[in-house]
Amino acid sequence: MADALADGRGVVALETTIVVHGLPNPINLEVAQECEDAVRQSGSVPATIGMLAGRVIVGMSADELARLADPSRATSKLSARDLGIARSGARDGATTVAGTIAVAHRSGIAVMATGGLGGVHRGAERTFDESADLTALSRTPVLVVASGVKSILDVGATLERLDSLGVAVVGYRTTRFPGFYLSDSGFALDWSVDDAAGAARAFIAHRDFSPTGFLLANPVTEDRQLDPELHRAALASAFATAKDSGVSGKDVTPVLLAEFARFTSGVSVQVNRDLVVANARLAGQVAAEMSGA
Repeated sequence: MADALADGRGVVALETTIVVHGLPNPINLEVAQECEDAVRQSGSVPATIGMLAGRVIVGMSADELARLADPSRATSKLSARDLGIARSGARDGATTVAGTIAVAHRSGIAVMATGGLGGVHRGAERTFDESADLTALSRTPVLVVASGVKSILDVGATLERLDSLGVAVVGYRTTRFPGFYLSDSGFALDWSVDDAAGAARAFIAHRDFSPTGFLLANPVTEDRQLDPELHRAALASAFATAKDSGVSGKDVTPVLLAEFARFTSGVSVQVNRDLVVANARLAGQVAAEMSGA
C-alpha cells in the first residue's frame, strides 16, 4: 500500500462496517473480495480499512478481514470520533464511511467506495438523529462513490444537509439522486458526469475551491434494482419492526436492513451486493484517472 501511494498509483479505500455489520455471513466476505477484485480490475489498488487490537490497518489481508468479521470478537462500529478511543483501548473495529475517510485522508487516499452513505433519519426533527458521515464529508476532501443514501432515511433532508455543509453531490450518468435499492429516489440533481475521467476532473477542480468532500452518486441499474412495490412494502415492515424493537441511534440501521432482507427473501441483499461492487469498480476507475492527471 505504501508503495502504491509513493508511486502515485490509484488507491481506493473500502470500509469494513458493511462486511462486519451490514451483510450476512458468508456473503459479507465474498462481497469484500469482489469489491477488492473490482478495484484491481479498474487499474487501482484496494485499501480495506479496519482496526485489530488497536492497530489501524490500511489494506487488510483476507485473514485479517476474516478475523475482524468473526462474531465472537464483538467488533465495534467505528465512526471518525471513535477511532482514537478504540485505538487507546486496543479494540477491534470496523470503520464506517466517516471512520474510513478519516483514515484514508490521513493516509493520502482520495477516493473511497461504499454502498450507501449515511444521512438524516426520518423524524430527525425530534430525535436529531443524523449520521456522522455527513459532517465527516463536510471536513474531509475525499471522493466517495455511493448509491445515494439508504432508502430508510429522509432523502430530501439529507440532500439539504449536504447542500448546507458544502458537500458536492454529482450524479454518475444520471440527473436523479439514487435511492440505494432503487435507481431513483425521486430527487433531482444539479450536476452529473458522463465518465470516470469527468468525475476525476470535477473532483480535482472541486478541491481547488473547497475543503469538503465529494459524493459521486452511482445508481444501481434499473434491471438490478429492487422492485418498487416490494421496496415500499419492505420499508413499511422495516419501520414497524424497528419501532417494536425500541432500537435507536446507530442500532437502527442494522435492524432495518435485516428486516429488508427477511421481507424480500434475500433479494435486497443481492441488490446491495450488486451496487457495492459496481461502486468499487467505478471508484477504481476514478482513482486510476486521478493518478494520471
